[in-house]
Amino acid sequence: MLEKLRDPESFSRRSFLRLSGASLLALAIPTRWTRRQMELDAGQLGRVLEPTADIYLDPSFASRKLKTYWRDDVLQLDGAAMGGPQPEHNRIWYEVKDLGFVHSSAIQPVRQDPAPAVHYIPYGGMLMEVCVPFVDVYWHPRRDSERAYRFYFETTHWITGLSQDSKERLWYRIEDDKYDYVYYARAENLRPVQLSELTPISPDVPAEEKRIEVSLTEQWVQCYEGGDPVFITKVSTGRRFDDGSYWTPEGEFMTFRKRGSRHMTAGNLASGYDLPGVPWVSYITEDGVSFHGTYWHNDFGNPRSHGCINMTPQAAKWLFRWTRPVVPSQEKEVWLDYGTYVAIRS
Repeated sequence: MLEKLRDPESFSRRSFLRLSGASLLALAIPTRWTRRQMELDAGQLGRVLEPTADIYLDPSFASRKLKTYWRDDVLQLDGAAMGGPQPEHNRIWYEVKDLGFVHSSAIQPVRQDPAPAVHYIPYGGMLMEVCVPFVDVYWHPRRDSERAYRFYFETTHWITGLSQDSKERLWYRIEDDKYDYVYYARAENLRPVQLSELTPISPDVPAEEKRIEVSLTEQWVQCYEGGDPVFITKVSTGRRFDDGSYWTPEGEFMTFRKRGSRHMTAGNLASGYDLPGVPWVSYITEDGVSFHGTYWHNDFGNPRSHGCINMTPQAAKWLFRWTRPVVPSQEKEVWLDYGTYVAIRS
């Protein structure tokens, strides 16, 4: 993403207010910058995630429009700037190489990092993450098969086997956790989630000292250890849609159920959603309200979910590792009668 995560164990919880993995830039956190524009890591790309994304001469919707890109076009990003003054909740613009500026809400920051194929899949399978902007998956392990889905960067999927096509190229067998389906994707487009990415954060802190506070008005999540804030990120909570109201519930909850990946669906194509590979899901209600990673928008700070608490995938992974219960690497899901305390307020 725009700014590399720092190991949370390398900072004092007493002195460091931890920001989410997508950094100040991706989440449009209000701050005073010492420079108007900030550079991004080399190789940073952006995928268009709205039907269209317009390029402007300057970082403002009042500027001259130069060009339009379409959903799933991939652009090279050179920098990020504070634009303005609208929209107030997100004034971050990305600079597109040799072109101009695009508003961050229309772009998913991605990378193109193909991975070496894994030649052994353990019994029961293993969790993997898409490591390229997107990959098409098929009903059979060959390109002339019918496409089943398009999986996007940082979505997570349960891999249960290997296949080869007629040219001896490796494909992963992907088990759908919602339906009784199996898909196939070329192996270089997914990387194994390492054990180090699943180990608990701050395991020495007593469970009763950890708590999560969600502000529906401010669209923030803050995590505390005792009285000290250790993590903060912008989020998107529930809102009213044409087919009804989907407000995130207020009250006290706990993260009693967790899974590294979930295929989330509801409704039909007109009013619902079909989202395979939603990463790092921490449920707080039995009817499915959860914290989870989000790859279909980058408009955090603005309510736009069906009741869940949308976060960047990096932020959701941090929360997944920091909260109880712990999910072992070989397990798809853990569902227990305890978890980390969550308070949701207006």
